[in-house]
Amino acid sequence: MATLSARLFPTLDASGRDSAVLKRIIASPSLAPVLRARRDRRAACGLDLICRAQALLWSDMEAQALRAAAAREASLPASDDGVDAQIGREVAGINMILRTYALGQPATTPIDGAGTVSPRDQQSRLQAADWIADTPRTGSSQQLDPSLDYALAMLDVSGRTDAIGFEPLMASANAAVSARAKGLDWNRYRYTALIVTGVGPEIEGEPLSPFGKYHLRLAARRFAQGDIAFIILSGGRAHPRATPFTEAVEMKKALIERYGVPADTIVIEPYARHTTTNLRNASRLLMQMGGPLDKDALIICNPVQSAYIESAKFIDRNAAELGYQPGRVASRISPTELVFRPFRASARVDPRDPLDP
Repeated sequence: MATLSARLFPTLDASGRDSAVLKRIIASPSLAPVLRARRDRRAACGLDLICRAQALLWSDMEAQALRAAAAREASLPASDDGVDAQIGREVAGINMILRTYALGQPATTPIDGAGTVSPRDQQSRLQAADWIADTPRTGSSQQLDPSLDYALAMLDVSGRTDAIGFEPLMASANAAVSARAKGLDWNRYRYTALIVTGVGPEIEGEPLSPFGKYHLRLAARRFAQGDIAFIILSGGRAHPRATPFTEAVEMKKALIERYGVPADTIVIEPYARHTTTNLRNASRLLMQMGGPLDKDALIICNPVQSAYIESAKFIDRNAAELGYQPGRVASRISPTELVFRPFRASARVDPRDPLDP
């Protein structure tokens, strides 16, 4: 739960690890009565588990009070748009998890959510999460409010801890790449990375889709020209629902086995579930590797997906789902290749998608 908390809720999680900061936030004159009212609201539900889950939802007014109290703490980690905005995303993420996994609201897409659960199993999950939320956890923000640990527990008991499936990513699956990047002269290369987007299979038991195999053929051929520092393979464990295969991992195996691409040039991004997050997560990894953001990357994929990435519809989708653009398409080289400039906003953590924040 500590690992999942740090991944999904970096700012609220940090407040729990600094007792002095946590005490100041709790004692804030504008927030203290809000927290008392929330505790009383949950206690008034007695043993009604649905009521107790609903009581943990944050209203807009309550969320604003928490944002204001946290924003006064300069030591809390902030995204590029500040502590206030990051706390807003984290509270919205708590609400999203509660509504989807505890209260039965349909997930945003069919590949997400808890799946079909019997009433008896759901009752067990609600009870376990309720107990876990009140079980002391060192370094947590439970003293502030139990809603964060309740949300983490609901993901855990629902078997949806996807967000930490490969952590610590850069020290494990991408360790060789990370080591190579530390001493790399990025100016030797025209492009920082070749971003290969995912196209998840829809057939059970199929590790790579036909389009995915085509993407790899394109990627191996283009990377062989030698002017690109790394290949970033982006695709999570998403299609079909509950698949045991992680697309980025399967793509890496195929690039090494079929095309002989060196392993220390291949970066896996094993979380993305959509084209929007393919580009966001690839941009994040570039930043973690020390890749300069004033240099271009390349996106390579099939002509249909490539045209979509360049379209106004995709720009609108990024704005609606992410709240920003993960980067800018600078130009088109071919029907399958786009020049892409990553944006720093991609580093923002957003637990409203708790499987890939």
